[in-house]
Order: sequence, then C-alpha cells, then structure tokens
Amino acid sequence: MERNSGIIMHIASLSGDYGIGTFGKEAYEFADFLKKAGQRYWQILPLGPTSYGDSPYQSFSAFAGNPYFIDFKLLEEEGLLNREDYSKTNFGSNPEDIDYGIIFIEKMKILRKAYENFKINKPDDLKKFKEEENFWLDDYSMYMAIKTKFNLKSWQTWDMDIKLRKKEVLEQYRIELKDEIEYWNFLQYKFFEQWSSLKKYANDLGVDIIGDIPIYVSGDSADVWANPKAFLLDTETLLPIKVSGCPPDNFAVTGQLWGNPIYNWDYIDQTKYKWWVDRMRQSAKLYDVIRIDHFRGFESYWSIPYEDLTAENGEWVKGPGMKLFSAIKKELGDIKIIAEDLGFLTDEVVEFRKASGFPGMRVLQFAFCGDSKNRDLPHNYEEECVAYTGTHDNNTFRGWFEKTGSKNEIKNSIKYLGLNRKEGYNWGFIRGVWSSKSYLSIALMQDFLNLGNEARINVPSTLGQNWRWRAKKDVFTDKLANKMYKLTKMYGRCD
Repeated sequence: MERNSGIIMHIASLSGDYGIGTFGKEAYEFADFLKKAGQRYWQILPLGPTSYGDSPYQSFSAFAGNPYFIDFKLLEEEGLLNREDYSKTNFGSNPEDIDYGIIFIEKMKILRKAYENFKINKPDDLKKFKEEENFWLDDYSMYMAIKTKFNLKSWQTWDMDIKLRKKEVLEQYRIELKDEIEYWNFLQYKFFEQWSSLKKYANDLGVDIIGDIPIYVSGDSADVWANPKAFLLDTETLLPIKVSGCPPDNFAVTGQLWGNPIYNWDYIDQTKYKWWVDRMRQSAKLYDVIRIDHFRGFESYWSIPYEDLTAENGEWVKGPGMKLFSAIKKELGDIKIIAEDLGFLTDEVVEFRKASGFPGMRVLQFAFCGDSKNRDLPHNYEEECVAYTGTHDNNTFRGWFEKTGSKNEIKNSIKYLGLNRKEGYNWGFIRGVWSSKSYLSIALMQDFLNLGNEARINVPSTLGQNWRWRAKKDVFTDKLANKMYKLTKMYGRCD
C-alpha cells in the first residue's frame, strides 16, 4: 500500500427513499464524492445477510450477500419491477433511521414480486453463476428455504433428520422447496450482479474497497449447518461444545460472551484449511482489501463452555497461527489484508501479527489514556499500520468528545492535537491521523460530517438501536469534498 486515506461508510447508511442504503444511485454518487475528496479507499462493513439483532457481524452466511442492498430502481430498469410495486410503500417514518422490522417485511415482499417476473425470462448467465458459486450457494439457498418453512427458527430447532442433513431427507426438501430455493438463488444472483457493477465503477474511479469479515460465523448460519465438522459441536445433538468471547477486563467484569461456535481447528487442518481458503477466495472477489476482525483469535482465542452464562470460566486456547495463512497464500497468492489487532495483546500475538506481514490498526480515540508510550498516540505509529479516528464500534468523534470520553482523555486530546473551535474540533482530530506516518489513515464519514452520538453505528454488547444510522440527503457536497481533498493533499495522501 502507498500513502493514502479512506472513509468508513456502511452501505446501509447511504441515503435513499426505500428504508436502507442500496447499490443504487446514492452509492454511485458516494463513489464520485470519494474521488472528488481525494480518497483512495471506501471501507464498508460486512455485506452478509443479517440475522437477529441486525448486526452485519452476525450473518446467516459467510459467503452470501444481504438482499436488503438490492436496488429497486435497477430492477425496474430491467423490467423486473414496476414503479408502483414499491414507490408508495412505507419503509419507515425517519429517513435517517433504518427500521429493520419494516424492511424485513416490505423489502422482501417486493423482491418476491421481482422474482416472479424474473422466472418468466431467466438470463443466460444464471446457470453459470449457480455453477461458479455452488460451493456455498446450494447449501445457503436450501438453508434459507427450510428456515422459511420453519418460521425462521434456528436450524438447531429443526426436525432431527434435516438438522443432521440425512441424504434422503435433503432430497425430499430439495423437491418440495424447489421454487423457494430458486428464489434465494435469485436474490444472490442479483446481489452479486449489482455489487460487481458498483465495485467496478468505484475501482475505475481509483477508489478501492476495503471489506470487513468477522473471524467467527453465527451459530444460526448455513456455514455451521452445512459444515458441522468444522466447528466444535456435540456429534449427537450438534449443539456447540465451546463458544467464543473475551475474558473479563476493566470494561466487562464478567467478560464478553459472544456465543459463536468455536472452530474445530484440528479438523480444518486435516482438510488443508479448505473452508477458510474458500471464504478468503470469496472475500477477495468482493473486496480489494480484507480487514479481518479479531485477528488475535488466530494466535489464541478465548474458549467458553457452551452452558455458561458469562465468559468468566473460559480459557485461552492456541489457534492455527501462520499455518492458516500459509495455506491461504499457497492457494490464493498474496491478498491484501488488514489485521484488526486491538484489545489485549500478548507478546505472542504481536509476534504473530508481525510474522503475517499484515498491517495492524491504531485508533486515535484510544490514545489519550495512559502515558506517552500509548501505542495509539500518533508519535508511536509505525509506517506499516492503518490509523483510524474510530471504528464502527466507537462513538463518533463528536459523540466521544462531548459524551463518552473521560474528562482527562478530552483534556489530553486537546493538548496533544491542538484542537480548537476555529479549525473545528473534528477536523483537528482527523488531522491527527492524516498527518501521522501511518501509510493509511481512515475516518468514519460521521467524523467529517461532525455528527454526534445520534450517528453512532454500534454500541458493543447491546441490542435494539445499533446499525440504524443513515446519512441525510445532499450532505456529500462539493464544498465538503474540496475541504477533505485539501487536507488529504496537504499530508501527501493524494496527488
């Protein structure tokens, strides 16, 4: 990577008339805005279909795409929808907030109309798409079809014969649910078609996509149902034996219980890491750079007994380390990866990240507690790292500055960065990472817009109000782009 900069902007957070951001006009306009602003990278959150809690980090599949992002107007241009099919539908009362309950009902209802029209004249390349993606698509579409039949309940509650994927029962469901399976195939066909067009448009502008993949997969997913041997599950009940999380610390006295099934690394090693190689191959098609969440979990991970209600009784277990990434490199060659190496880091984790050759992360919001040796202070950055004002798990800068940061942290940030009202506190904070020697600096779009706590994307370990923020229409102005460009050019991050 060369010295550049970029913006975090979730697809769902783009503006538009239909309840949630899509791969439509607003996405193309945002790519144009990034070009004008001198930005080389557009970092997005995971694109997978979301499940309970609406988190993009808890998905029904590590390979599939979220049908919510399929754009209606593009479907209309193909003749798959009429304007009246969607133009008068209520997608929520607040254009700056995503109402997932309404989206789930109304958007999927309209996509089924598009599917009925699609069946009349299927395109020639549909068969090719299904063949190329068959290594995950068949299992995913069947999983979603059966899940729909069972009123969206987790596969863990399904009848034991289909839960265990008995061959004759799978075939019965394949016949019974043929049209429903084809519907889910259609959604993935359109998702990948629209995303590929948008990505090519951005790439042609000189804007590359940084994608984000969580280390773990959701327990309620096609991945676990279709690949039970790859996870630590009881062989009879298929319930998890161990689940993921983090140990107790100053922020969570009982630790964090994420609840994702733990990988059976011994089995995955015996398969030459095929599932992970397939996952990285798919991610490399979707993104130009891949950010891997909770990277330290590949060196060692916190393993918690399934029955426990907190993370206190977990233990550190050694992960696959460089064996995994050597296998990926052998199969796929060099892939651009960013290692999310935040949180508690042992010497072994630090050495592992260095051995991988992948750049780690620094977050400016974490810099102003402790002393001058704090690794997140810009004067301690190494060149080969990625410097962030904050991540999707942080508050916005303004929210942190006015609400969640301690008085001491705010005082230290003002003194260290020379923050002042004339320049704009948010601009001074962004300057902190843009001026650093880190070869890539990234900020939340909310920080450039100087938005407060109301625009926060996620509060970890909470449910109900996360992943909902959307940008106002017409905020990505030429004036803002020009100001961003001047700052970026001043610090040698664009031509």
